[in-house]
Amino acid sequence: MERGDIRDLARRIQENIAKVIVGKDDAIELLLAAVIARGHVLMEDVPGTGKTLLAKSLARSLDARYSRIQFTPDLLPSDVTGINVYNAKASDFEWRPGPVFANVLLADEINRATPRTQSALLECMEERQVTSDGTTRTLEEPFIVIATQNPIETQGTFPLPEAQLDRFLMRLRLGHPQTDEALAILGRFDGYDPLSELSPCASSEEIRLAQRLFSGSHVSEPVRAYIVALCEGTRKLANIELGASARGMLALMRAAQALSLIRGRDFVTPDDVKRLAVPVLAHRLIIRGQYGRDDQRETIVANELMASIPVPTETVRGDGDD
Repeated sequence: MERGDIRDLARRIQENIAKVIVGKDDAIELLLAAVIARGHVLMEDVPGTGKTLLAKSLARSLDARYSRIQFTPDLLPSDVTGINVYNAKASDFEWRPGPVFANVLLADEINRATPRTQSALLECMEERQVTSDGTTRTLEEPFIVIATQNPIETQGTFPLPEAQLDRFLMRLRLGHPQTDEALAILGRFDGYDPLSELSPCASSEEIRLAQRLFSGSHVSEPVRAYIVALCEGTRKLANIELGASARGMLALMRAAQALSLIRGRDFVTPDDVKRLAVPVLAHRLIIRGQYGRDDQRETIVANELMASIPVPTETVRGDGDD
């Protein structure tokens, strides 16, 4: 596979998912950019907007191992990662892997589990491995965590700590469908479940190859400076207590590289960075007081930050760039 083939791969997966999901092409494109950039995605929205359905559609589109965990308050870390069980016949312990040993892991309603169980995913998401009883086991690539949560429910939930939010490359919100999209949904699901007949259209090997190639997309010095300015700008806003970290800065660049290849280019433009600023940076910010509405973060990034940072007006590959 070459970098130019990533666009065809993404288009193939997008068209397959669109057989189930109506009117969310933009969200699907960002989800695929996160997959190619080896990132994890938090889908946060009100109930019934298709978060779980989108995650399942992606998993069905890939010829890869899929696993789903329904997070609940009584879920234990070993229910996620696995456990050593004593085998009386063999007089020894044997390892029983948990559902995290998959290529696509759906962590449904992740904020319903206790912080102890939520933390079981930290090593998996960052190091792509599981350590239990002194033994470290590597997770097979590709490894993608897609977590869902409902922002309006507070009873019986445990908000994700900032350290875990920072592990997610993007946070996506699908939103309610428009009128014409709603009518299309009713027609598509009238006595028929398109997800049940969705077939794989891409292999795990193709995803692995794309993940190895995405960083080859060129990022010019002006665009790099723009990324740095945006991330530094989040730390200078008066109403932000904690801005984007170095991890967030790298996440923005890598996501932009993946998005540029999906869009058929081997170089990143300022528009790629602007499109990704909210989904990559907003969930990493802490608002002063921490009691404001969560969507204030998106508003701050989209309006205050983007308006205050000059956008590079011309980025021509090869003009003095390495």
